[in-house]
Amino acid sequence: MDESQRATAREIAHRHLTNGDFLGWFEDLYACADGDASVVPWADLAVNPNLVCWLDGHCVSGDGKRALKVGCGLGDDAEELTKRGFDTTPFDISETAIAWCRQRFPNSRVKYLVMDLFQSPEDWQDCFDFVLESYTLQVLPAELRMKAIAAISKFVTVGGSLLVISRGREAAETEGKMPWPLRRSELLEFQKCGLTEVSFEDYIDQEEPPVRRFRAFYTRQ
Repeated sequence: MDESQRATAREIAHRHLTNGDFLGWFEDLYACADGDASVVPWADLAVNPNLVCWLDGHCVSGDGKRALKVGCGLGDDAEELTKRGFDTTPFDISETAIAWCRQRFPNSRVKYLVMDLFQSPEDWQDCFDFVLESYTLQVLPAELRMKAIAAISKFVTVGGSLLVISRGREAAETEGKMPWPLRRSELLEFQKCGLTEVSFEDYIDQEEPPVRRFRAFYTRQ
């Protein structure tokens, strides 16, 4: 994505956030894209390589277990989890994004849902064996992140796990422009929500330009 396209997303986000609308900009962005995925910063129309690397490295197989994809975007990660044997539930707050997913994968076994993270069904709590959060926290303003972490943590059932992938930064660094990299201390909040950190990776993703990433894996005992 060139900077002019990224600037469009940032302008839409800024307009909504200035008006105190922390979530409405997602639908606005997808609608303004009008079918052009290059306008959406995180929509590569391909599976997240940082997810694939982790799944392959841990020989992950779903075996019919229930998986949840938080903020599914255009659906590639959800489709990948399903291919690996998970019974996958992906959701996004944007109606346009979900309609786009259904159009892209008309024969998919996946049921894409329009859902607000903060208004998810009660029966989703303590329900999923594997929860994937990739790149959603980093596009939420700081005011919502702790609330989002608490909501995501509740989805993980006993014996289940959570994988989080995000941009990362030092505590003293400014957050810069959207997407806003997370601090290590923010991810530690998952442990306060009852999860156990199994692994934490701080690495450079060799995309163009290179990006610092955090990848953390948690379980619920």
